[in-house]
Amino acid sequence: MSPVWSVGAGLLLLLLWVRHRGLEAVLVHHRWVFVCFFLMPLSILFDVYYQLRAWAVRRLHSAPRLHELRFSCYVLQVREWKDEGSKRYMCTGRPGWLTVSLRVGKYKKIHKNITINLMDVLEVDSERQIVRVEPLVTMGQLTAHLNPMGWTLPVVPELDDLTVGGLIMGTGIESSSHIYGLFQHTCMAYELVLADGSLVRCSPTENSDLFYAVPWSCGTLGFLVAAEIKMIPAKKYVKIHYKPVRGLQKICETFTEESKKEENSFVEGLVYSLEEAVIMTGVLTDEAEQSKINRIGNYYKPWFFKHVEKYLRADRTGIEYIPSRHYYHRHTRSIFWELQDIIPFGNNPIFRYLFGWMVPPKISLLKLTQGEAIRKLYEQHHVVQDMLVPMKSLEKSIQTFHQDLNVYPLWLCPFILPNNPGMVHPKGDEAELYVDIGAYGEPKRKQFEARASMRQMEKFVRSVHGFQMLYADCYMTREEFWDMFDGSLYHKLREQMNCKDAFPEVYDKICKAARH
Repeated sequence: MSPVWSVGAGLLLLLLWVRHRGLEAVLVHHRWVFVCFFLMPLSILFDVYYQLRAWAVRRLHSAPRLHELRFSCYVLQVREWKDEGSKRYMCTGRPGWLTVSLRVGKYKKIHKNITINLMDVLEVDSERQIVRVEPLVTMGQLTAHLNPMGWTLPVVPELDDLTVGGLIMGTGIESSSHIYGLFQHTCMAYELVLADGSLVRCSPTENSDLFYAVPWSCGTLGFLVAAEIKMIPAKKYVKIHYKPVRGLQKICETFTEESKKEENSFVEGLVYSLEEAVIMTGVLTDEAEQSKINRIGNYYKPWFFKHVEKYLRADRTGIEYIPSRHYYHRHTRSIFWELQDIIPFGNNPIFRYLFGWMVPPKISLLKLTQGEAIRKLYEQHHVVQDMLVPMKSLEKSIQTFHQDLNVYPLWLCPFILPNNPGMVHPKGDEAELYVDIGAYGEPKRKQFEARASMRQMEKFVRSVHGFQMLYADCYMTREEFWDMFDGSLYHKLREQMNCKDAFPEVYDKICKAARH
């Protein structure tokens, strides 16, 4: 039988089985079938299209010219909204399913959608060490553009499909953040279209109030059309040291100690149980021991969190040299550890060698095709949360995560939080070391109930002067939300720039307690 006939027969049998079981039953209980046979190939086509498009734009040097054209269309749409009487709030016209956030905001159905198509790298200024980009440029696209030129970003948030706009209007973090801060702290300037259709550039010295108010505002002060981001010289490898640690107190002490060392280019922790973790530290280097190079980003390689776990189970330390771009996107193929719930056999060597080149499926496509049944299932029995808490509260925080959620692994990522104006800053007058605790997966706590459990978690985070990342489900009341975040500068600017009739308040845009 020819390969074509074999594939055809296989697809026919698959369709007959789906028809027999029912499409919804298959999508809920055997989602891997749909993901492997449809979403993974479709994700490859998406990637090929966007890579070819980025290559063509770069070869033709057309990005600056196209930017001016698209920007003009942007302004015309805002003026059209004004001519219509400013009757509805505005929002970006990008479909909600295209965002990496698992939240499905319904506001796009009732607000005035402003269509944007700003997805190119505009300029690489080696002299100023600045890259100017449009808001829909992704982290994968940006590192692929910069690394061959000898540059990288100080903070490269993990997943390939995270966009610059999302990381600025929301937030972004990586294992280098203990040195450089959050993604917003590496940005040097923003260009925005305001509610009156005017273009404004802001920086720490120019329209500084707006510059500090934009991060975490979720597009409720204006539309981002470009950003200038700091660059640093790239190196070939990350020399990474794996250290298993046992005992919660020892885990927290070791992680805190390593996070304070400036010689560490990267610090990260994976907590596999309340008493077990692997603390990883890395330094950038151009030299490597050939026998210890691990190209962890190759499609046939084990998922990174599983590779790290081997050091814990063997109770041994280790040193490896990982190509820098592989390191920056080390959790992408397994979407941290979320993919194991979708494709349970995804880390099997046979699957990796045969189909690993198609992994991961696009998060946007997973959202688009999840259906109401899966969405409700995830909402009630699945957690995707990042809580930012002071490092001094780490031990108490992990205990709280264990009691309220019992989700493992937990991701630990340290960051320095400067005392800048805006929605997020330390309680005191000085910069403070914080840590992002990421919980992704199915809670094992027997009494877990999504709303009650997360409200309890949010209450704890407020009590230690921490912050909840706004991409995730948020159950706070308006008063609780503005107790967690400093809204003084934000509300002042919304009043000054006449935003109240143009954009919803950030709380109304992202919180489940508000009307969508």
